Amino acid sequence: MPRRIHPAILRIATLALLAVTLVGCATVPPAERNARDPWQRMNRGIYKFNDAFDRAVATPVARGYLRVFPQPIRTGVTNFFNNATYADTIVNALLQGQIVPFARDTGRFVVNTTIGIGGIFDPASHIGLALEDRDFGQTFGKWGIPPGPFLLIPFLGPSDVRDGIGRVGDSYADPWAYFKSRYWYYEYGTDLVYAVTERASILPLTDLAAKSYDPYAFERNAYLQHRDFMVKGQSTQGGADEELKELQQQ
Repeated sequence: MPRRIHPAILRIATLALLAVTLVGCATVPPAERNARDPWQRMNRGIYKFNDAFDRAVATPVARGYLRVFPQPIRTGVTNFFNNATYADTIVNALLQGQIVPFARDTGRFVVNTTIGIGGIFDPASHIGLALEDRDFGQTFGKWGIPPGPFLLIPFLGPSDVRDGIGRVGDSYADPWAYFKSRYWYYEYGTDLVYAVTERASILPLTDLAAKSYDPYAFERNAYLQHRDFMVKGQSTQGGADEELKELQQQ
């Protein structure tokens, strides 16, 4: 799920979640049961909704973005958004009590904002200030809050209850959440560009997932494994990694 989410988009996603839930749920394969996915019927219904939108809109736009813009421009755009949303990482390093990473992340932001011309370039990585990834969902996990059931959110993708609540904090940790432009198309346009760059960055993974026997289960297991690693430093879901290796060998 993208980190930078406009509050209005969160509201739309919530309404869509309610609508898809009321419309109906999908059938669960008899052999597919997961203790962390008790809402699987609802989630599979949302997955069908998201997949239809992705095939019709998101994926074609992302592939067009890759075709039209050369790599240097795409790298600059990605660098810019990584830097623009980095306040979330800095705040959560502090909330997790990680003082050294907090100082390092702050230094990275300052270097890229100044020498990197607003984050378009990434000189910080060349001097050892690597890009980190922290968010409120991870912080809640470090504090001992359990993840709760797996949850697919319309348009926004995989989550769990803890991370879904954390997304609200992430959206307000972004300085742009407090920037109000008189031109609505500028405000929402930046959200659109960010969403396209995020979708384009995961095209190889989603292409692999599409080859899976059960793309929904692949996406769920990959997400849960990644989040377990971010919170605990270890994985509790091995199936996604094994299937990914098999797909990469095909």
